[in-house]
Amino acid sequence: MLRILPTTPMRLFRSCLLLALLATGACSKKTVSFNSRPELVGQLAAADSLTTARDTTAAPSLDAKRVAMTKEQERAAKEKEKAAQRKPRKKKNIFLGERIKKAYVKSGPKGKNQVIETFYYLRTFQQPNQYAPARYIFDPKKRRIFKAAPGEIDGTQVKVLHGPYKKMQGGKVVETGFYAMGTRHLRWEKFTRDNILLSKTHYEMGFPRDANVTYYDAAQKQVKEVIPYVNGKLEGDYVRYNENGQLEWVGQFENGRRVGTWSRYWGFRNTRNRLRYEYEYGESGYEPEVAEPVLIKEYNRNGVAIFEKDKFDNRGKPDTARPGLR
Repeated sequence: MLRILPTTPMRLFRSCLLLALLATGACSKKTVSFNSRPELVGQLAAADSLTTARDTTAAPSLDAKRVAMTKEQERAAKEKEKAAQRKPRKKKNIFLGERIKKAYVKSGPKGKNQVIETFYYLRTFQQPNQYAPARYIFDPKKRRIFKAAPGEIDGTQVKVLHGPYKKMQGGKVVETGFYAMGTRHLRWEKFTRDNILLSKTHYEMGFPRDANVTYYDAAQKQVKEVIPYVNGKLEGDYVRYNENGQLEWVGQFENGRRVGTWSRYWGFRNTRNRLRYEYEYGESGYEPEVAEPVLIKEYNRNGVAIFEKDKFDNRGKPDTARPGLR
């Protein structure tokens, strides 16, 4: 006689779970291996580097290793670390291959109208090109920038400008440019205080880029005349030399007109740039040009002033400055 045992809920749950697992295994697809040796699959899985605890011998070790260093090596390492922590030295100021020094000057009343000029000059003096239309120097005693007079420059008294230049008025930039060996170089610009560009001129070692330069010789070493042009209009410093290399005329154009002082020289071969006449034109090139300039100074052959406007006139008198005369 078959005896049926009472079924508890727990036993019934276990029986159902077992039947479900058996049914799943019977219906699942078998895994197909393309390996010619199926028995190696398990071995390859066991040899997978991602499943091992250690790296392979070919891979770099992540374990920190202590490297033994000698005292000399430790000392060198410390010095190298200290050197890396030091601040790098400032580069020496160099412009166009020459060492320069920075300076500035102030002029005008304090406040909004004060003018501040920042510039550089050569640390080691060099004589500027004597044929350049204009040469600029800095006088440390007078604290001013000047346009040098014709002739050689005394390097013991003044400095030759060389490097960037910036002029500010009331905290606003009104002029920028570069000097090279005392001459204007590259691009020069002038602005209003509202940063409106007024003018832009390009120079090549003192000569305006668009200037008409003529020479006495085919090698173009002896300058005859420099006629400055900017955008097709006369603008800048004018200079003319005699055939013997001495100055004949020096003056300035603005807006196509002669302005300021124009100087005429004797042109003696053995005497460097001796003045003869000084004429005065208008102050601005934006006013009608003076038809007949005013003679303000005259000098005799010995360089002695014999006439100065509104002061004296000795042009009809004998020259007592010559040697042997009284």
